[in-house]
Formats: sequence, C-alpha cells, structure tokens
Amino acid sequence: MYDVILVPTDGSEAALDAAKHAYGLGERYDATVHVLAVVEQSESASIVGQGTEKLETLRENGTEATKKIVEEALSRDVDAVGAVEIGNPYRVILEYATDNDVDVIVMSTHGRSGVSRFLRGSVTERVIRGGDIPVLAVQR
Repeated sequence: MYDVILVPTDGSEAALDAAKHAYGLGERYDATVHVLAVVEQSESASIVGQGTEKLETLRENGTEATKKIVEEALSRDVDAVGAVEIGNPYRVILEYATDNDVDVIVMSTHGRSGVSRFLRGSVTERVIRGGDIPVLAVQR
C-alpha cells in the first residue's frame, strides 16, 4: 500500500510523535521513510544582510532534526533518508512529495485554533488542502 512515506519535521516533540506513526507504517509495508526539514523562506530572507552564518545555523538545526528521526527509523530496520530544503514549508513539502513519489505524508498538527491558527496558519492544513497525496495528521 505504501512504498514511500514522508515525515516533515521542525524538530519539535510533535514531529517526533508523527514520526512514530511513520515508523509503524514503514515496518508494516516495508516502506522507505523520507524525513524533510524546511528552512522557512521568511527566515532565510532575513539572512541576506547577516551573511551565511544564520543560514548555516538553520540548516544545521534542520539536519539535526532529520538525523534524529532517520537514526530512530534505521534502528527499527526501516529504510530512511533525510533532506533539508529552503522555502515555504507547505509548498516545499508538496513539491518534495511529488518529486519523490510519496504515497502518504505523516505530519504533526499542534491543534491550534482561533486567533493563533488565523495568525500563524497551519502548515498541515495547507498540505492537506493543497495536494492530492493522503496526509495522516497526528495531533499532539
């Protein structure tokens, strides 16, 4: 049913919770888990005047976040790969999923509502509405 599973991560505990569901699917279907961290475009835009240090820090944070999930997947005998991209998170997630023939996206949702959701938006909601790939949204 699933050959390729995508887990977007921001390094949060909620993302680690979602990854646990991806491990289970990976084990059950002998699928490869792709772990993706996205450095937000708005953050990288502010880097222009600050040199490459901030960009490197953000990439390192993304690399560490993906590495943690990839290592856990591998310890469970689930094939896994990690990637770090720069851009608008929901757009990058959908493009990555399309480019890598992802069968399902497993991602966290913080369950925000009201003003917080209106102001910050929901990457998970945008991924669900913007793509045609099934999304398993794990609420923390």
